[in-house]
Amino acid sequence: MTGAKLDTQRFEVLPRDLSAYRQGNVGVDYVHRFESGKPGPHVLINALTHGNEFCGMVAVADLLERGVRPLTGTLTLSFANVAAYETFDTARPFDSRLLVHNFNRIWSSDWLDGASDSPELRRARAMRPIVDQADHVLDIHSTSQDVEPFWVYPGFARNADIALSVGLPSIHLVMPNGLGGAGPPLIQYGRFGTVTGPGDAQVVECGQHFFQATADCAVSVTRGFLAHFGLATPDPHTRPKQPQRRFELQHTHVIQTTDFAFTKPCKGFEVFAKDELIATDGSVQVRAPCDNCTVLMPAREAIVGREGVYLAKPTD
Repeated sequence: MTGAKLDTQRFEVLPRDLSAYRQGNVGVDYVHRFESGKPGPHVLINALTHGNEFCGMVAVADLLERGVRPLTGTLTLSFANVAAYETFDTARPFDSRLLVHNFNRIWSSDWLDGASDSPELRRARAMRPIVDQADHVLDIHSTSQDVEPFWVYPGFARNADIALSVGLPSIHLVMPNGLGGAGPPLIQYGRFGTVTGPGDAQVVECGQHFFQATADCAVSVTRGFLAHFGLATPDPHTRPKQPQRRFELQHTHVIQTTDFAFTKPCKGFEVFAKDELIATDGSVQVRAPCDNCTVLMPAREAIVGREGVYLAKPTD
């Protein structure tokens, strides 16, 4: 058994035709940039890092459809892995996460400048200058399980300040030593993964892939993110800030065998005592490295080479 059983029949949000947005204005398909003509930061809102995570698509499409323009600085909007998105099938709702490579594990010079090829690598190489030009990046994601939304970001004060200011979500997964696992994510790319910066990038995990509440969360967080940097006015309907909960990533386990299995069903935020057995992976035992060890993003199925589970400790 891997993660908890999923309710895969609830498809409250499904793909829409994005062909109207293919022709961008910066020479890269599905990337649109808007200049305010006033000094200010350059903010990138990125959707569809994974092809079956529709909430970001909804949030970016919302901005495009409403004709939102930045009050100051520059706003760039992108749909990343559209090729995978276009393969979505409700009979196999998790297959369109990617085509060949995980778009969110190839953000290093080794991958981007290497000899390997795939639709994801070609897309990342095309988008690389777009990311390079941004000061602040919001990378919008969702989860396979129905869990509370949460931030994910490097353990730098500048990232925490932004997440705390936006206020929603109220849960923070902080990576003091990076994500670990199968490869570097977008939010650790280049200067975004260094202590001194400048610039910052963070993920928001908005809830279960196919739920309307997840899309609503993505829209709210995106509006709050833009308001934080002065590119938009604050949304008067934003929920009051909730008490914040912070977790520090302690260990990322990458699946080594098809026998990977949890000792009990896990969907996320289950708590284990120090040294308690969480999962087995062939002969490898995955045990809690700390008291109150909290499971995040447990794998839905055992796929060798992908992350099986993130283990974190609460700090607040």
